[in-house]
Amino acid sequence: MSDQFEVQAELREDMGKGASRRLRRLADKIPAIIYGGDKEPQSLTIIRKDLEKSLENEAFYSHVLEVNVGGDAQKAILKDLQRHPAKDLVMHADFLRVDDKVAIKVHVPIHFLNEENCHGVKMEGGMIQHQATDIEVSCLPGDIPEFIEVDMLEIKTGEIVHLSDVTLPAGVTSVALALGEDHDLAIASVVAPKGGKDGDEVEAAADDAAEEGEGEE
Repeated sequence: MSDQFEVQAELREDMGKGASRRLRRLADKIPAIIYGGDKEPQSLTIIRKDLEKSLENEAFYSHVLEVNVGGDAQKAILKDLQRHPAKDLVMHADFLRVDDKVAIKVHVPIHFLNEENCHGVKMEGGMIQHQATDIEVSCLPGDIPEFIEVDMLEIKTGEIVHLSDVTLPAGVTSVALALGEDHDLAIASVVAPKGGKDGDEVEAAADDAAEEGEGEE
């Protein structure tokens, strides 16, 4: 992981919902919290434009970050992000401290490869459906992948790609698969247009894939 991210934060003194609203409206800052490890939770403030700039980089969501709290650099990951329900505005950020020697769970985005050249799409006129956009993995902080690749090149119409079909980097394991075969979730599938050849069978396969994805929500 070559990208390095540093988050500049200040300790937050003024607490409460009213204070949070004033912070966002008047100071253009965002309330946040950092917790975990052997330290007490700390309430923070972060400059909005700086955080939003970092959030434009997909890697920010899965990298170990350096959260600088008044000169105290703390290693952490972005654990949660609350946004305004109607506007695309960040309302609050949660950071979880990490230890280089302790495995953590994190959601890593999926990058689907060769979708245009997928056998089921190019040769059979099918369409790719995504049942998942990320995979929850467990690994040491230094082993967190920026993304996980799923190659769709050889997938035929009616076929489903499951978690067990995905190759994860060394030292990285699937949280769901660790629970057993019943948690081998669908990641993607190739379905035929309605009325196409073997359409009923393909649509049934798509329904099965969707049900597998919903089963763990």
